[in-house]
Amino acid sequence: MTDRPRVLLLIPHLGGGGAEQVTALLTRGLSHSKYELHLVLVTQDNPEAKSLPAGITVHALGARRVRSAPFQLLHLIRSLKPDLLLSGMAHLNFLVLLLRPFLSIRTHILVRQNGTVSAALASAPHPRFTRFLYRVLYRRADYVICQTSAMAQDMRVSIGVPAKLLAILTNPIDVEDLRATSESSSKVGRQSNSSVPRLLAMGRLAHEKGFDLLLHAFATVREAFPDAQLLIAGDGPEELALKAQCSQLGLGSAVSFLGHVEHPCTLFPGAKLFVLSSRQDAMPNALLEAAACGLPIVATPASQGLVDLLRDQTGVWLAEDTTAQALSVALLQALNQLSPALRFPHPFIEPFRFQPAIDAYEDLIDTTLRERPL
Repeated sequence: MTDRPRVLLLIPHLGGGGAEQVTALLTRGLSHSKYELHLVLVTQDNPEAKSLPAGITVHALGARRVRSAPFQLLHLIRSLKPDLLLSGMAHLNFLVLLLRPFLSIRTHILVRQNGTVSAALASAPHPRFTRFLYRVLYRRADYVICQTSAMAQDMRVSIGVPAKLLAILTNPIDVEDLRATSESSSKVGRQSNSSVPRLLAMGRLAHEKGFDLLLHAFATVREAFPDAQLLIAGDGPEELALKAQCSQLGLGSAVSFLGHVEHPCTLFPGAKLFVLSSRQDAMPNALLEAAACGLPIVATPASQGLVDLLRDQTGVWLAEDTTAQALSVALLQALNQLSPALRFPHPFIEPFRFQPAIDAYEDLIDTTLRERPL
C-alpha cells in the first residue's frame, strides 16, 4: 500500500498529436515519489512503450473508439479508486465527465482542453449538440486546463465556463533534449544542402491543419525559388487528397510526405524554416519544438493565443490572415531575408521549459487534491 495520491492520466493512445505528447511528457515529469502514476490508453491494446519511464503503471483498454469505452473505463476507475483523473482530449473529456456521477465523490477530475472551443464548434458536424456537451459537462470538472489566457477567455465567452474553474498552464517542452537530439542528428549527417530553401511542416494531415493552403502557397513560392523543397511530417485522413493536390499543382518531387516521424526534431537541421499553416491551432507543440531549436518561423494567425505569442518576435513571420495568398507572402518575405542555416534564440519559448511547466501542473494537482471534491 502507498499513501501517495493515485493519479490517472488518460489519453486515447500513445503517439499522434500534441495532446498525446503532452501526456507522455507528464508521465516523465510528474514526481513519481509524490504521486502513484497510472496511464490509461483507451484505444490502444498494447501497454508496452519504450518512451515511458519505469515506475508508471499502464492500462491499455483496447477499445475500438473512445465512445465505445464507457463500461471498461468505469470498471477500471472504480477498481483503482484514484484520487485524481487528468484527461487530455475533448472527446475523452466528455466521456470522463459523463461518468462523474458514477464515480466516488473523493475522485477529482482535471480536463485539459487541447484547442479553442470556438474553433472546435465551428468545425463540429453537430455544433449545437457539441456546444451543449461543453456547456453541461465542463462544469463538472474541478478545473479545466487552458494553454493560454486567450483560450480561457474564449471558453468563458463560447460556453460560459466560470472563471474559477479555468487554469492556465503552458505545454511542457523539453528544450534541452530537443536541442541535443537535433544537434546529434546534424552531426551524423542529416542536414541538407543549406543553399536549398527547404521548408518543414508537421502535423496531422487534416483540414484544420491547412496543408492544402500550404501547398497552394508553396506553388507560388516555387515561382521565385524554383529549387525550394517542402517536407511534411505526419499522417492523417487527407493524405491522399493532398498528394493529388500536389500533382494538380505540378509540384512533383518538390514535396515529400514523410508520414509519422517519431522524433521530428531530427529534421530540424536540414530545414531553412518551419511553417505552420493551420486554420485553427491553440498552441501547437510542433511550432514550440521548432522554436526551441531556433528555426525561423512562418505561421498563420491560427488562434489569438498564438498571435499574442508570436507577434513582433524576431525570426517570426506572421501571415496577415489564414489564406494561401497571405501565407505565400509571409513565406517569400522570410526566404528573401534569411541567410542559409540562420537560427534565432526565440526567447518566447522560455515559459514552456519542461521543469517550470511540470511544476505548474504539480501545483494545480496539489491544490485540487486539497480542495473538497465537487
